[in-house]
Formats: sequence, C-alpha cells, structure tokens
Amino acid sequence: MSLEQLSSNKHYEGTLAKYKFKSAALGDTYTQFNLFIPANAAQGKVPVLVYLAGLTCTEDNGAQKGGFMRDAAAQGIALLFPDTSPRGTGTEGEDVDWDFGSGAGFYLNATNPKWSKHYNMLTHITQELPQVLEKAGMPLDFTRQSIFGHSMGGHGALTLYLASLLSGTKQYRSASGFSPICEPSEVPWGTKAFSGYLAGGIAEGKDRYDATVMIGKVKGAVNILVDYGTADNFLYQLHPEKFLEAARVAGHDEVQVRVRKHEGYDHSYYFISTFGSDHIHFHANFLKA
Repeated sequence: MSLEQLSSNKHYEGTLAKYKFKSAALGDTYTQFNLFIPANAAQGKVPVLVYLAGLTCTEDNGAQKGGFMRDAAAQGIALLFPDTSPRGTGTEGEDVDWDFGSGAGFYLNATNPKWSKHYNMLTHITQELPQVLEKAGMPLDFTRQSIFGHSMGGHGALTLYLASLLSGTKQYRSASGFSPICEPSEVPWGTKAFSGYLAGGIAEGKDRYDATVMIGKVKGAVNILVDYGTADNFLYQLHPEKFLEAARVAGHDEVQVRVRKHEGYDHSYYFISTFGSDHIHFHANFLKA
C-alpha cells in the first residue's frame, strides 16, 4: 500500500498533492486521491476533513472546484478528497450507466457477490485511507476527523457519520452535505444502487445506508449541517425535508441538525463554492474543540 505521488502544488501556503496506490479494499485496483495539507502541519499533526464527491465525479472535482482550501488553510485543517468508486475492475456492467458502477460507488460495502470484491467504498474511506496515510507518516490527526460531501457524497457523509455514532466508534465529529441524497431508499438513484450492490436490495440499503432512517436511531447529540437550493433539478432525488422531519421527531433540535434552503441555487459547484466557507467553519468548531 505504498503511495506514489503524481503531482504537487503549493496552495494558500500549504500543499495540494495527488497520490496513487493499490487498494486492497477495492479489490487490488489502483485508486487516486487528493490531499491538502495546510502550512501549520509543519508544527504538528492537523485535523482532517474528508470530502466525498457525487455521481460521475472523481477525486478532482472537490479539490479543483469546491473553493474549500482558503478557509481550510486559515483554520489549519487538512482536506482529503477520495475517488467516488473503484476504477477499471472489469466487472460486467460497471461502465454502462452514469449513475451506477464507475463514478457511482455510493459509499457502501457491496454484498452482492458480483460487486463485493471491488465496490467497498465504506471500508476504503473509513479504514483503508486513514491507515495508508498514517503508514506514510502524513502529519494528520485522525482522532480529529469530520466528513462532508455533495449529492451522492452528501449521502456518504451523512451515513458514514451516523453509522459511526450508532456503532459507538464516533470516528467523525461532525457531518455536512451540499444537496445530499437524504432518503436513498425512496428515490431512483438510491434504489438503483441498493438493488445492484446489495444482496438484500432496497431493504438492506434502507436499514444500513439511509440517513433519514438512521437519524431516527441516534439517541445522543449530533452535529449536522445540510444545504440545498430551490432551483436544484434533482431535488426529487434528495428529500432534505424528510431528513429534517425525521431528525426533529427523533429529538434533534436546530442546534444539532440544521437544514438550510437557498433560493435559486442549483445542484452545481457554483452552489457548493458559494457555501463552502460556511461548511469549513462549521466543521472547524468541532475539529478544533
């Protein structure tokens, strides 16, 4: 699992670098990620904020278009940008549709035998990447970790965070999403993913990977921010109001779960970069506590 550096750029006095390694979690295929390390890491390990991108995206979209680095540098927070799926696995059908297979790993561990060798993005994000980066001696403090993402990646951020609370590991201190898929078991993107990747289909997905169901199971305090736009063409795929309703029924108030609606904004990185600073500062409250 040795890292190969593919590029490096100085950015806001820190460094944005792209790396490649052979991933055991993804069936011994090569995967890439971007990592921004702020300048203050020279004085000691820094907290980590993981960004999960959406359907069709790669490790580059958030790093190049999110507009997160200025605020992350000022707050002294590292940013980790993984890919959205394994690549080139040779699995039949992985490159047929834009919303399933390559670029659409949905941040779960597949249980359908056809997909389970390679499509294990949950393990890749939560276990493998931290282990690889620590082994490489990166100045990152994974005891101070939070997670955010867009669309499918917002789904990933919410579900990985909630799963860590439900399991007791509490791996992430906070989670946020830009236009996240909040109720995947009830929308086309999610039901397609669950039906394909999971042996138990939609029922398995609803139990293990649906943020609207999961938030109702969490009894303790949570730290969640969700932003979406009223002009989002994919709003019917997202159901943020259902997530908010489930959070309130479960007793999570406005301090614990904030869902903000923004007039006229769409699903694009123009929207993400507009509110990116808010999300960095939201997570900084918990990562630097």
